[in-house]
Amino acid sequence: MDAHTLTEARPAGGADPMAAQPPTFLESLLAAGLLIQTGVRGLYGRSAVFEGIADGLNAAFTRIGADQNAEVLRFPPAIGKDDFETSEYLKSFPQLAGTIHSFCGDDRGHRQLLARLEDKQDWTDQQQFTGVVMTPAACYPIYPVIGKRGPLPAEGKIVDVMSYCYRHEPSLEPTRMQLFRQREYVCLGSPERIVAFRELWMERGLAFGRALQLPVEVDVANDPFFGRGGKIVADSQRELKLKFELLIPVNDGAPPTACMSFNYHMDHFGALWHIGLHDGGVAHTGCVGFGIERLVLALLKHHGLDPAKWPQAVRETLGGV
Repeated sequence: MDAHTLTEARPAGGADPMAAQPPTFLESLLAAGLLIQTGVRGLYGRSAVFEGIADGLNAAFTRIGADQNAEVLRFPPAIGKDDFETSEYLKSFPQLAGTIHSFCGDDRGHRQLLARLEDKQDWTDQQQFTGVVMTPAACYPIYPVIGKRGPLPAEGKIVDVMSYCYRHEPSLEPTRMQLFRQREYVCLGSPERIVAFRELWMERGLAFGRALQLPVEVDVANDPFFGRGGKIVADSQRELKLKFELLIPVNDGAPPTACMSFNYHMDHFGALWHIGLHDGGVAHTGCVGFGIERLVLALLKHHGLDPAKWPQAVRETLGGV
């Protein structure tokens, strides 16, 4: 971590705050080698120890969801422009979206690019949009796939999906990464089916957090919709109690961090991708999302940076990490 980043990571005030204050949580993670600095805020490598904890969490989520008879789907962390536009994500969260660009020129354009590099000038305007967008949420790729299959079975459907996701939120908070993993169980079916699914997973999420001996609470929440109009949508989301989050204190001196979310999308995705019920109606959807990196960080924060010294019951819950 460079000196400039270290200075920004600490509050101002005093002649030498770096000497007077203990390391921040981020500094401790970097010093222990659990996260690896890349020079970009919110973009970190992970050590074998960090990944071992993440693997333990994923194995636990698989065990907890074994009774869901979920179809397992895995996608790369990118989606096509058409599906991205259909999702309406850009309308609500333009500040978070990330697009993939590449050089698409000829020899002349390549010479211009090389000249820019040689002169240490900006070269990014030599790139063009590829038609591929970074995945903003793990569940997004599944809706067009399910929609093309025709009506859902009478009992609805559950999908187990996991992906790296991108959000443009450069931050010194270790929990606010620009690239991170989401594991989700997504339910598609009738409104009653979705409500029951969400209630079940809120109970399971709380029980799992307590089994990990973490200070957890569940509260109503909203997504970070953009602009003035977004505030109205966010207020409505909270009023209708469409989103709940499982919160755990992780960051230094900051409010608790959302480490799981329990969402009811109503018929939003069903209508966008023409996902039908067996009786001809429009499917409703909901999901439970687990923030893998955030849960790993919560465990490291509350139980220490060496998993070998964690409470035995916690280690057993994670399969003996």
